[in-house]
Amino acid sequence: MYFIDLLQQIRVEQNPREFAAELFAECEEKFFENSYLDDLFPRGVSQASGLERRLNALCMRLTQELTQESFCLVPGLPMLWCASRKIPSWTIEAHLGHNVERAEMFGTMAVGIEGDIYEAPLSVKRALKQASGQATILVLPQELSLKIGRTMMHLCIRRGNRLEWSWTHRPPVVAKETRPRAVTVGPTLVYGKDRQARTVTSTSADQVARIGRAWTIVQEAWPEGHEVLTLLTARIIPLKAKGVVSFSYRHRPGLSFINCFDRDNLDLIDDLIHENSHHHLNLLLRKQILYHGDRNQQIFYSPWRRSLRPLRGILHAAFTFVIGAMLFERLSTWASGRGGSARWTQAGLTPHDLQRARFRCLEEVESVRYSIQDLEYADWHLKWLTGSGQRLVKQLAEAIEQVEHNIAPHRKTVLASTFGPALRRHIKELQQARHTYGPVRLGKV
Repeated sequence: MYFIDLLQQIRVEQNPREFAAELFAECEEKFFENSYLDDLFPRGVSQASGLERRLNALCMRLTQELTQESFCLVPGLPMLWCASRKIPSWTIEAHLGHNVERAEMFGTMAVGIEGDIYEAPLSVKRALKQASGQATILVLPQELSLKIGRTMMHLCIRRGNRLEWSWTHRPPVVAKETRPRAVTVGPTLVYGKDRQARTVTSTSADQVARIGRAWTIVQEAWPEGHEVLTLLTARIIPLKAKGVVSFSYRHRPGLSFINCFDRDNLDLIDDLIHENSHHHLNLLLRKQILYHGDRNQQIFYSPWRRSLRPLRGILHAAFTFVIGAMLFERLSTWASGRGGSARWTQAGLTPHDLQRARFRCLEEVESVRYSIQDLEYADWHLKWLTGSGQRLVKQLAEAIEQVEHNIAPHRKTVLASTFGPALRRHIKELQQARHTYGPVRLGKV
């Protein structure tokens, strides 16, 4: 609806260049940056020429995708809808090729929200290949059919409350049975050397087992964190991608894309919690306004990106890496307890991993403490935080203080280890950054 509104605005806009510049800044600042900036501004700059055409194409694509996803959300509901409203038929344009964003394989249809898949027979896949994955779904009160080109084929029939599918049912692959729901694993996204997703393929049983084992470690080492993990993460999509970090979409809560091939077991645990913390913060941002007056000004130094970032970037990073520091501290405590060494080894982790977890915890403590000072400055001096934002920053400060207290006994050991030089270097870099950028002054805003 946002983009449809923009399309209506641009058609009567008197100053297209100004409109394009404002939209470009909006796309960079808000959630559209992850998916739609390249669609609207493929050159990476504010380009007014052709913007209406690109907006229209984006609206058409999103409309088709949303309609197709909505159609598959509740099995059988489209047929019941036609029957209840005495609609003789309804057609839906669909794309059944590889879908990177939804991690769906060619010739399959994801139905429901648990990860159930229906796979087309080979004859249908051949027809879809010739049609580049494009098809039309015909909805009748009692049945579904698929039209590819001029060929119509049966898809599903409704008999009372029961659905009978002509395609093969592929139940979701479960990595871990948890409450309130099991966490499932989808197909693997395979990337090329250019770090662009190329195809979608089946996920091996070994990777499913690794994810399940990582989930179990969180459950045993950090029960409180596990509760939040099971609440907010429902499905994992493995990434086979050299140099591509794990990620998630703001508009797809509960779905985490995790690099399982280019990362070790400790990294896998970290990535699961990191993406879950993004789901957590996105939920908070939907419920509350945490800041105002940011205006996308890149004036705060980020210890993680080693560059200047706007307030929202610092808030996001501080939140997610406080959670990361808590994870590493709990893993360290878990490994240090009675029988911890054996549990650590059984979990597929090494003594080197334990030392690295402690180093990562101390590293994140230093980084978060640096950014907490800037967030407090944004509150006290710039008045950019709302009441909700103030409470969140206070909670983050209290949490990182507790983590620092708990990890303190391991600080000397880490400094004396092979990780010592990296930790000292990190602390020195933060001291230099504070000296260079200092507290942000109103004159710089």
